Amino acid sequence: MNFDRQQLETFAVVVESGHFGRAARVLNVTRGAVSQRIIALEEAFGTPLLIRDGVVPTPAGEALLGHIQALNLLEANTLKRIKPSENGRAKISIAVNADSLATWFEPVACAIARQNFALELLVDDQDFTLPVLIRGEAIGCVSTADRPPTGFVADAIGAMEYQCVATRDFADLHFSQGLSLHSVLEAPAVLFNRKDGIHAAFLEQALGFPVSGYVTHYFPSPVALLAAVGAGVGYGLVPSMQAQPLMDSGELTVLAPRNKVFVNLYWHHWESAPENVRSISEMVVRSARQVLTQSTSGLSERL
Repeated sequence: MNFDRQQLETFAVVVESGHFGRAARVLNVTRGAVSQRIIALEEAFGTPLLIRDGVVPTPAGEALLGHIQALNLLEANTLKRIKPSENGRAKISIAVNADSLATWFEPVACAIARQNFALELLVDDQDFTLPVLIRGEAIGCVSTADRPPTGFVADAIGAMEYQCVATRDFADLHFSQGLSLHSVLEAPAVLFNRKDGIHAAFLEQALGFPVSGYVTHYFPSPVALLAAVGAGVGYGLVPSMQAQPLMDSGELTVLAPRNKVFVNLYWHHWESAPENVRSISEMVVRSARQVLTQSTSGLSERL
């Protein structure tokens, strides 16, 4: 079958905007025209492509969305090769966890944005970025999953090291006798959000058994979380590379130096990709391997 480019563009805009009316405004057509194009596309494929309630793609729609994105990037790459002076920027999205973005991935993202791309970063917990890639919304993602979905490749890029830290005053007040079940249940912990499993993994590793029921604060930003710990609000797990200056200055102390937590990360990307997308993957992998821990043999990993 022949793909109708107008229908493909309409489908992509509907998914991106999450609303038929907003898509119509972006495309400068009526809402009825948008609906007719989607219906015609579904009839051509013989299967539903969108779940109307919530306007999210079906599995078939996810595959089509990935095709549209790959096609747009291939065209942009071809145009750049033919007309190097062309200023048009291809739109790309990358899914990344907040801790990576706050540390090693930020300069990578800036380098990508300086190239011929319009970059969108989709931020979520590292255990939840892979579905974004599978849905066709991103060209790559940083994830803890070591096995790639069909049609994708997972490159091991290293491990993010976390340490449990607090201010000296907080540590003296709550952990003068070290980490124990009593002190953990009494002292407030600072976590990123409710998806954050690093703290629970640390406590199970340090104490030898799972712990629940402890007091928690949620600061859903790596910068805010570190600031909260630095302000004595609680103690928490933070990336070592983010907190190192504060540990060196003595503003923060490590509560359990022997119980570092290592989170293995993988860069998932298309198995077959245009040259411009392959260059992004190469940049991400190269940059990550320069700063992340490359061997966690014998060390604890995130549960």
